[in-house]
Amino acid sequence: MSAQGVAVLLSWLSCCGSALWRSNRYVPTFSTKSINILFLTFRIPMELVSFNDLRYSSNSPSYLIFSTRSTITLEYEGTSFLEWSVPGTCSVKNKSSPRTELRCSSPGVQTIRPIVVGPDSEEERNLSVQSSHICFLWYYRVISFFHNFTQVIIVWIYDPENADPSEILRNANEPSLNSIILSKQLATLGQKPIIFTSLQRNIYFPDSKMKNGTWHISVPMTTDDVLKEIKGNQVAFQDCFIADVLFLLTFPLLTMPEIPDSLPITSPQGSQLILAWATCVLSSVVVVADMETFQTNDSFRTWTRIRVPPNILTDDERHNVSDVNISWDGIFFLINGILYIKTFTAFKRLGRNENLPDGGIIGITSRKWCWARHLLKSKIRSIFAVWTKSELYLGYPLLKFMKIMTTEKLKSLLNISPTDTLTIHNVEYPGHPLEIALLLSYCSACTVNKKIYVVIYNEDTEQWMNQDFALDVPSDTFVNAHFLYSALPELVLWDKHRVYYCYHNFTETGVIQTPTEFGNLSRLSQNSTIHVIFIDYYGNVVVKMENNIMFYFKANIKDAVKLHAWTNSTLKSAVSMSSSGLMYLIHVFENGTIRPQEYPLRLEAKSVTFNSKEKCPYVAFLNNIFSVFFFLDKGQNVSIWTQIVYPENVGLYIVVESYGPNILQETYQVHYEVALGYCTKTMTVTFFQNVNYEAVDDYFKLQHQNTGLLLLHMRPSDSARLCPISQKVFQIAVGCNPRKYIAVKGFNKKECLQHDFFYHIEKSYLRNKPSKNLRVKYNWKEYGCPLRLDFREKFHPLVQLYNENGYVEDVEVNFIVWEIHGRNDYSFNNTMKKSGCLNEAQTWKSMIELNKHLPLEEVWGPENYKHCFSYAIGKPGDLNQPYEIINKSNYNHLVWPVDHSGMYVFHVKILDPNYSFCNLTTIFAIETFGMIPSPSGYLVAAFLFVLMLLFFSILVLSYFHYMRIYKQCIYETLNQYERTPKNN
Repeated sequence: MSAQGVAVLLSWLSCCGSALWRSNRYVPTFSTKSINILFLTFRIPMELVSFNDLRYSSNSPSYLIFSTRSTITLEYEGTSFLEWSVPGTCSVKNKSSPRTELRCSSPGVQTIRPIVVGPDSEEERNLSVQSSHICFLWYYRVISFFHNFTQVIIVWIYDPENADPSEILRNANEPSLNSIILSKQLATLGQKPIIFTSLQRNIYFPDSKMKNGTWHISVPMTTDDVLKEIKGNQVAFQDCFIADVLFLLTFPLLTMPEIPDSLPITSPQGSQLILAWATCVLSSVVVVADMETFQTNDSFRTWTRIRVPPNILTDDERHNVSDVNISWDGIFFLINGILYIKTFTAFKRLGRNENLPDGGIIGITSRKWCWARHLLKSKIRSIFAVWTKSELYLGYPLLKFMKIMTTEKLKSLLNISPTDTLTIHNVEYPGHPLEIALLLSYCSACTVNKKIYVVIYNEDTEQWMNQDFALDVPSDTFVNAHFLYSALPELVLWDKHRVYYCYHNFTETGVIQTPTEFGNLSRLSQNSTIHVIFIDYYGNVVVKMENNIMFYFKANIKDAVKLHAWTNSTLKSAVSMSSSGLMYLIHVFENGTIRPQEYPLRLEAKSVTFNSKEKCPYVAFLNNIFSVFFFLDKGQNVSIWTQIVYPENVGLYIVVESYGPNILQETYQVHYEVALGYCTKTMTVTFFQNVNYEAVDDYFKLQHQNTGLLLLHMRPSDSARLCPISQKVFQIAVGCNPRKYIAVKGFNKKECLQHDFFYHIEKSYLRNKPSKNLRVKYNWKEYGCPLRLDFREKFHPLVQLYNENGYVEDVEVNFIVWEIHGRNDYSFNNTMKKSGCLNEAQTWKSMIELNKHLPLEEVWGPENYKHCFSYAIGKPGDLNQPYEIINKSNYNHLVWPVDHSGMYVFHVKILDPNYSFCNLTTIFAIETFGMIPSPSGYLVAAFLFVLMLLFFSILVLSYFHYMRIYKQCIYETLNQYERTPKNN
């Protein structure tokens, strides 16, 4: 697969994963982006075994570059080697050396075969060598900084054919001289990497300047945006491009420390390896062997031993682990029917205190397919399952467990006689993120045969669904199962010798066939039994036997082929996958060292099917599905474009499978054309909902009935083992996106003094007319910065919709506002008549009267909204009242009082019942200013009284003052007159 193909495929995977089992119980693994398997192998001492295996490798990780430019290392491990047989278009460095280098000058299938001594000939390899312009790769290393919770990704470019060994082994701390020169050369041509996160679609750019031939990109630590991709510009150097790199980067994980004097915990002596992965964190792995238990958080680049304190378990218990699982809470061990957990600080037995049985547990499991997002209408979903023969328990974070079913209740649900025997045989999580499947064992006499039934439980609807499936097996047979990555329930089951398939929601069932022996894989593998089955996101299925012989088929294919031998039959191994998609054979030696080795499943599958002349029925299968999760809200739709190209007269078509509640409608547009002997069929499917939620009897019930989660799968009508990737499974969640919210434009928390304060509201301005003024605390963190407006300035709120990616749109539908502290001293500039109402519109006063038993924020909303633009709705009334409903285009404004100013904190609610499943609300604050406060009446009266008193006081004083002057003037005149005659 090309690098572009890998990147495109992984961009629509929400997280990565695969799955795996052991012979008596499966254990989970997960994958990222390519068809890559990790083998954990226990190495037997070399002097005790002989190898006759041909292996090959290249310098690029995961065989990403396997072209005419690649140096292919050939290795034959055995004692009978003579020389290499290669085609004329290829050359080997040393033909007689069991380890040599191969180069092929022409693309195509090149047949390579080792010539050995003796009559037996070794299997040949048909290597598919490509002609590609992808020559260079991005190298990255990560440095974590916990003081600010960031991670710096140091990136440079390297050429796998001219790289330093440390770069090829992925442990380089700095670029080699060749890589520095190459990075600087491409930088001068315009190359510059970015980090793109596939889940939340964020982009991070490097620092402005290169440092010693490297770019430094800072990203925040995260647990929900872990899938990252290094992308560059389309810049070529000597006709060579750089492949984009997709990788998993989580919050830094810590391995459990090795405590001195602790004792090893192991599986029984001689048993197969048991392996478990943390859900969605593929690099976190636990391996239980019959000598030690190992844990890693970086796909075995580094690892530690898991041991337990002494005096907790007996020696027999420590060496009898039958199952293992891993979660954020710790590592779970199943020992003698009892569940234990190992954390960083303790090793603890789980039982009745955690609502679990104290014994009798026969199995544990966790989810295998990692969905980063899902829609759950009620409670949280489980992450873990524990069961006995008669009881099923579901586990939740923080070690919370709940018993949800017993076999006695199942007998009643399935109409089984109480005297018959029904036990829980096995439990498995399907591809659906909200379901869990039970394999039930049923029999009457239970002497010869028993039946295996499948029942699926939906955690959201809490419904049990009996599937149309029954498998007859001997009474002593144990059956494992694993669900495929598909929309419809599809699974493979197996016992020790055969693999059974159930395709297309149990409508097609049977035994996986082989060219001989009628599907009995044991007879084709030297009487070995099935150890594990590996399934990835692309439909590849690998059956690994206990002697390391492997068989291969794909989803919806009913026959398997035997793969070339790769690992010696005496080695113990387990199948797994690294977080970056690299395929490894990890050999664990007795001295505790680890040696990784890649396994090229894609190339090996092509090699083994080359001589069969098997062909893919189609040439290309394309689509625009770049995400595995879509939220569908009211009034929205999801359109998917798909195209298939196939030879003329083959007659293929595109299949759309859906699984979930019947809450969506679809429309199809199909375009068909034929040219040059090839047919191109293009189909566009649009999913939408056509439900009117306005003025219904029970708004919330109707919403609940029309929300849910659908799984959809788009695939060709026919396929083959050699077909390119065609698995396109995605979710459509119909309901409320919890990351969606609204805000009023122009309000933030940065443009004001960030502090809380108190203010008073005059009692006469409050809706409920209290006996005293209201003292209010302004909560800055909740309300944000208030917008200061002149009291003469009207205000029209513009509501905007946002989601996790930022701004979406301006909200154009109706909404309402109310002052959260009960103020009603504001109004609206539009009247009902001016707004076009034919009947009286709803108002806060009328809605409060109708819903006196509800708090103010619940009396009016989309559940009871009725418009006023029809004579059939509402009743006549005074249309000169203020119209209290606002939208973007009706120019209805808030109007402030002219006699006082104040602080208003408004709550906004979307009123249109057909806008969103979410209850969209927000808060904004407005402070009016510019009005001189009106004085108190008592103050005015007192002032007037004082003024009048002063006036009359002055008047009286003036009177007496002038009277005194008057008297003085009269008396002085009379005295003068009287004195004048006397003088005369």
